[in-house]
Amino acid sequence: MPYVMVQIPKTPAPASPAQRSVPTSADVARLAGVSRATVSYVLNNTSAVRISEPTRRRVHEAAKELGYVPHAAARSLRAGHSRMVLMPAPSFTVGSLYSRFLSDLQLALGRLDYTVVQHGSVGLHGDEAARAWAELRPVAVLVSGAGLGPKGVTVLKRSGARAVVTLGPESVDGAHALLMDYEAVGHCAARHLYDRGRRRIGVVVPEEKGLESFSAPRLQGVRRALYGTDATLTELPLAYEEESAARLAARWRDLGLDAVFAYNDEYAMLLTRALQDEGVRVPADTAVIGADDLMLGRLLRPRLSTVHIELPSGRDLAELVDRAVRNPGTPPGTHKVLGATVVHRDSS
Repeated sequence: MPYVMVQIPKTPAPASPAQRSVPTSADVARLAGVSRATVSYVLNNTSAVRISEPTRRRVHEAAKELGYVPHAAARSLRAGHSRMVLMPAPSFTVGSLYSRFLSDLQLALGRLDYTVVQHGSVGLHGDEAARAWAELRPVAVLVSGAGLGPKGVTVLKRSGARAVVTLGPESVDGAHALLMDYEAVGHCAARHLYDRGRRRIGVVVPEEKGLESFSAPRLQGVRRALYGTDATLTELPLAYEEESAARLAARWRDLGLDAVFAYNDEYAMLLTRALQDEGVRVPADTAVIGADDLMLGRLLRPRLSTVHIELPSGRDLAELVDRAVRNPGTPPGTHKVLGATVVHRDSS
């Protein structure tokens, strides 16, 4: 019986996502029926060229259908700089007030067409951290707290950063500085307690690493407010844990304190609950004041006295960054941006 060789053609396997060609701006232009230049103008939000709304809509729809997104590196190469604003991630747990401030700032920078990137440089400090940030070639860097020095600022600027902005109690040569007067927070709290007749005042000093740049100035502000008075000051190391608060509350009567500035509202609420569990009456036996003016403090019983902190608005800071990026030759400026006022409630 004769055998017939039949060749069955191979059905090509569907291309995997990795094998499919990456859509280009030319593909978007063909599908939208416009030029590549128009695609670039639309997707890069170029304001110098007027594009009709129907054309913009066609380009966006074509890009969405093809799964096309602009190439950030290529755009940076054409512009001579990136649109990345780098914010080193804090090495400590930030409170609600600061978290809200960071969120507002990121939103405001996004509206100005910047991409905000938080960089986790765990274990890196000072100039070493600055070199790690510089590798990403950000157009601007916003550094909160202490640690960055003049050499680090120079490294960042040589790598192409047009603006370096620091947020903290001191300025750094070469950088725009937003000075946060944390001493004023402690000073306001201490004056309030003293004016209410309290003379044996404790000050909570958080044991968590990374908070020293906030807690040390607040403690110094209390010292300054009580200097030359008949009041005494007692430092109270406290970890943000129920067990730590319970141990402190258990020896409260031995300390003989009639008031406490508890660093912020979160530590104040933690300590207030522990004191009440020990039978210490707030404010009859001990007045308590926090800082940050959080909503939860108003819900506490007794309602928590606090220091209201006025941070710069995210929009104002974003505009400062944008001006510095657009005018990199402008000499660095220094701005005082933190206000502090006491909100008197039931706990003091």
